[in-house]
Amino acid sequence: MKRRQILQSVTPHAAAGPIGFASRQARPGVFATLRLLAIPALLALLAIANPATAEATQTPPALILAEVYRNGIDPADYWISEKLDGARAYWDGRQLFFLSGRPVQAPPWFTRDFPAQPLDGELWLGRGGFERLSGIVRKDAPVDEEWRQVRYMLFELPGAAGTFTERKDRLPQLVDAAGVPWLQAVEQFRVADRAALMAKLKVVVAAGGEGLMLHRAEARYSAGRSDDLLKLKPYLDREARVIAHLPGEGRHKGRLGALLVADADGRQFRVGTGFSDAQRQNPPPIGSVITYRYRGLTARGLPRFPAFLRVRDTF
Repeated sequence: MKRRQILQSVTPHAAAGPIGFASRQARPGVFATLRLLAIPALLALLAIANPATAEATQTPPALILAEVYRNGIDPADYWISEKLDGARAYWDGRQLFFLSGRPVQAPPWFTRDFPAQPLDGELWLGRGGFERLSGIVRKDAPVDEEWRQVRYMLFELPGAAGTFTERKDRLPQLVDAAGVPWLQAVEQFRVADRAALMAKLKVVVAAGGEGLMLHRAEARYSAGRSDDLLKLKPYLDREARVIAHLPGEGRHKGRLGALLVADADGRQFRVGTGFSDAQRQNPPPIGSVITYRYRGLTARGLPRFPAFLRVRDTF
């Protein structure tokens, strides 16, 4: 990105939001009104051009969601699996959806032999393959050659009866009946205590994995966020919205120095590390949502040592 563009990013017009057509001479109130008028008109035109657009919009599926593992929770009560760095996907027995509710545009052959019952899992390429996977599964026109590298890794049967132990034991049977190599069950194992859990985390992360997931063995299926499902990573991470590009100094002069971001509560802070040279030249757009790592919170509730991880993909 050119230096002039980065410097413009810190103006009030840039910080106002992701729609950046306001000029420096324009009055903000005029363009705020224009935005309000233009967006519904644009959506109406899109609906006319593509009548299926409204039909393709889906309500996010009611699935189990993970809390963060914390001290005091006995891991011996849980089945453990590797946390796969992929795109979560829900199979309703007929169609595949992202967690957002958007349909996954997978080739018909990919899902043709899936069982006619709900499945929950992760579209996955392997460790370190998230960026490549994102490029594959986001395409409206799927490419067969690319999708033949993708696996659908199953870890849950949404709404099914029984404990998690009973549900996870049925997954290999469903996989075997489908008879397609890209449908697989995630390996589950047990540990005796927290020391064993942390040792396993260290091994997984050293091999390029993201972390661990813990499923309470005796849990009945219940949608929503609870301690029935926990995630454990070697770091904390959260999301924030980009509100400005701050210019760099020294060796970063003429390109991004830091992102000014705001969390869900509106608290603003800077994220200035974790970027590649290419990302500093072309930083995440204003209005986009990023994931950042951090090491706990300050007394004011701000993240300590936040570092850029990635732009959040809205699947």
